[in-house]
Amino acid sequence: MRALILVAALITSAALAAKQTASPIDLPPGTHELLLETKGEGVQIYTCTDGKWTLKAPDAKLLDPQGTVIGTHFAGPTWKLTDGSEVKGKAIASQPSPDADSVPWLLIQAVPSSGSGQFTDVNYIRRTETHGGAAPKESCTTGESRQPYTATYSFYSK
Repeated sequence: MRALILVAALITSAALAAKQTASPIDLPPGTHELLLETKGEGVQIYTCTDGKWTLKAPDAKLLDPQGTVIGTHFAGPTWKLTDGSEVKGKAIASQPSPDADSVPWLLIQAVPSSGSGQFTDVNYIRRTETHGGAAPKESCTTGESRQPYTATYSFYSK
């Protein structure tokens, strides 16, 4: 009996800890359906502005689980599939990547009426599992820097 009480207490503690450690990039409350998950592979492009590197745009391919290119990710930010469907978004939350030299993980809200085709009903995009892509740490005087990165992009509808 004591073992059951101990197990119940541990489960309750774990559930409370999970609630307290909610991530800033968690989807808002409600029912969300995962429509598509892709791997992004490409570069984050930075330009030198006032001695600092500032993000200009991503330039990445979207890959299916077999590594086949199924789309692109570019300025906007915009995601476009090879079937012609696309969606634009606006970052609404961020958290640092566990990998210190990587771009942050993001929660992105789809811009209303920007989706078409398969992406018509997308309302949120999450960028997670980032590796690389962070701006150079050194100061700059002029130019552009292209930083290789990979990420997982998950597209959700309500």
